[in-house]
Amino acid sequence: MISLARHSFLSLLLRRAERKVSALMETTMVNGGDFLVVDNMAGGGVEDVYGEDFATLDQLLTPWTASVASGYTLLRDPHHNKGLAFTEKERDAHYLRGLLPPAVLTQELQEKKLMHNLRQYQVPLQRYMAMMDLQERNERLFYKLLIDNVEELLPVVYTPTVGEACQKYGSIFRRPQGLYISLKEKGKILEVLKNWPERSVQVIVVTDGERILGLGDLGCQGMGIPVGKLSLYTALGGIRPSACLPVTIDVGTNNEKLLNDEFYIGLKQRRATGQEYAELLQEFMTAVKQSYGEKVLIQFEDFANHNAFELLAKYSSSHLVFNDDIQGTASVVLAGLIAALKLVGGALADHTFLFLGAGEAGTGIAELIALQISKETNAPIEETRKKIWLVDSKGLIVDSRKGSLQHFKKPWAHEHEPVKTLLDAVKAIKPTVLIGSSGVGKTFTKEVVEAMTSFNEKPLILALSNPTSQSECTAEQAYTWSEGKAIYASGSPFDPVEYNGKVFAPGQANNAYIFPGFGLGLIISGAIRVHDDMLLAASEALAAQVTEENFEKGLIYPPFSNIRKISAHIAAKVAAKAYELGLASHLPRPENLVKYAESCMYSPVYRNYR
Repeated sequence: MISLARHSFLSLLLRRAERKVSALMETTMVNGGDFLVVDNMAGGGVEDVYGEDFATLDQLLTPWTASVASGYTLLRDPHHNKGLAFTEKERDAHYLRGLLPPAVLTQELQEKKLMHNLRQYQVPLQRYMAMMDLQERNERLFYKLLIDNVEELLPVVYTPTVGEACQKYGSIFRRPQGLYISLKEKGKILEVLKNWPERSVQVIVVTDGERILGLGDLGCQGMGIPVGKLSLYTALGGIRPSACLPVTIDVGTNNEKLLNDEFYIGLKQRRATGQEYAELLQEFMTAVKQSYGEKVLIQFEDFANHNAFELLAKYSSSHLVFNDDIQGTASVVLAGLIAALKLVGGALADHTFLFLGAGEAGTGIAELIALQISKETNAPIEETRKKIWLVDSKGLIVDSRKGSLQHFKKPWAHEHEPVKTLLDAVKAIKPTVLIGSSGVGKTFTKEVVEAMTSFNEKPLILALSNPTSQSECTAEQAYTWSEGKAIYASGSPFDPVEYNGKVFAPGQANNAYIFPGFGLGLIISGAIRVHDDMLLAASEALAAQVTEENFEKGLIYPPFSNIRKISAHIAAKVAAKAYELGLASHLPRPENLVKYAESCMYSPVYRNYR
């Protein structure tokens, strides 16, 4: 008999050994070295059509060979399970005989079968759950499916379906996909981080669930957002899955429905605020840096406005931090505007911008537009901001309201008489560009779109709020009410629209264009801080990927089918800017950053096990 104490000690050693082996197994060796049980010898292995896995690692390891769990345990390990793709030789070598049906399928055939199965589901949430089940069962197949069918599956694993998934996350929760750090863990966050099995984490997406998409406070159930974002970091940006850590900070919820739900999976208490909240976040940020180093990217996601701006301002000088709602949204919208200039003419400085919504997304976009105009014209940013007007729930933001405005709205308070409604603001300001970031659906009414069309030959209308139900107007409404004149893009996807015999393809101003490539650029350059110039570089890189063929269809964004190539170009521009600003730590700088970025991308193709 083994004593309990000795058994616990042995279990601890075993867990540590498993973690080391798991970390090693994710590492590809260079110069023809071996995967641990993967055949990566010269002339052997698989043709890696997506690039190599190893280049995003900070350190390369000695090319030793080690074994992994075999048999039943191997089939239950999503990182290395290949299902029916295990060859006859592999089944003998890894004790899989009898544990699988006799058929041997290629990864391509598995992919074809799964896509057929997914298309049988009529309800989007069922597709979402099927994809999550696949991710927990066979990681490489999940990512290959997502990469090869990105336009079809992006709305399934992310916007808009992820919104419904978050609302029902407690009901569909099966197994943890990230770390939950609640007020119960205060004082122990460093120890909690050690419970995560991966040591070489490079990207963390963290939310506190207070402002999930346009759905409000979903508390602990907001975990679907970091999980979804990091899936896209891997699929679209090529960051290794083992380098990604989803985190939910649970400080309670003010959602009465959740507080009264017996099946709610989070803390059943009102949200902590003030010092208690700040101390928990401070402990988290300190622990993350201590655990994963100076260069770990921390992406804030779906925090409420007051916390989002404060956290970004507080930690941007001490950590590598990025807020996708403020900075990512701004960068992707700016890219669309730069591209749209080829359709509407003029420079950015020639246009007037009106926003509905003055939260983190609206003010973030506005500031980046002002920065870009300032860069192009050499005018002070205080001047370039005057081309941009914002409407909030109380009407047009004007100088006479400054005393009651939140600090992030004050730069947008210009001299003008008070205006109460969006329609009146459109008539008064006569913008060439109308941008919706309010989170409130159906606010770009027929009258608003008709007013935009009355003084613009090609009104640029961006209805950015998510999910689809919260969009300020649909693609069909924009094209119909503008009599086919509008250039339209939305936050959630819409199908092509036929109007007067012409087919219009609405663009999608999806953050997934920017953040995966942006993150990859930070990682391959070893950036230690995020600078606004990197966001401008990302916007320009994305706009440059829009082709004449895209413009002919009215598109101001390139198709998602090319997203990995797009991400590589964005990563290269971001990395180049990091080197230029002296913020890069990976030296010397690679000669061809686009090729280097492509070589850094994780491949979902199966490895041959020996």
